[in-house]
Amino acid sequence: MSARVPREPLVLPSVMSADMLALGAQLDALIAAGAGAIHVDVMDGHFVPNLTVGPDFARAAAGPVRAAGGLVDVHLMVSRPAEMVPLFAPHADAITVHVEADPHPHRLLGLIRDAGCAAGLALNPGTPVEHVAELAGELDYVNVLAVNPGFAGQSFIATTPARIARLRALLPDGLPIEVDGGIGMATMPAARDAGATMFVSASSIFGAPDPVGAFRELDALARAA
Repeated sequence: MSARVPREPLVLPSVMSADMLALGAQLDALIAAGAGAIHVDVMDGHFVPNLTVGPDFARAAAGPVRAAGGLVDVHLMVSRPAEMVPLFAPHADAITVHVEADPHPHRLLGLIRDAGCAAGLALNPGTPVEHVAELAGELDYVNVLAVNPGFAGQSFIATTPARIARLRALLPDGLPIEVDGGIGMATMPAARDAGATMFVSASSIFGAPDPVGAFRELDALARAA
């Protein structure tokens, strides 16, 4: 059985913007502040123009999060995701793969679920959200990219809320929509109101003078009516 993705509002700090020399302390502080999940961005320098982390990093980051009962969300921005799923699945509770990266997404989602993880599809900004329509019954969640993937600190693409709203209409009621990129206090409300419930934030949390305070503000905003 695959893991379950929470349906209540959830802010996921993305560790790609964390201070790697102080990651343990930063995660401990965020967990103590109520963070129920982290987001691990995996980039291969081919599917996106950046290199990030491997399975050993995911294992280390997952330790304190899982010890606290939290969720580890791994986002594979790689050209051959089927080869990466078995490497990251032991250290993940949920894995998203890009619909653009594999011509057989149905099989790939099954591979993720068979590994015991919740299965999600990620959509680049230029990919029509209708691409998920035939796979809606196989999904545990969908990740809508609000920036072109590869680097933290980019500006939120203004058309994203409209894409989220169209996607919401295509998916079963309650299926979580994650929005990833450019999420901060100014951009979250529109994504939330369009139907997103999972909010990945990197630089707005880890780039703030007080990451814990930034997380708490975003978390409160995500849960606001």
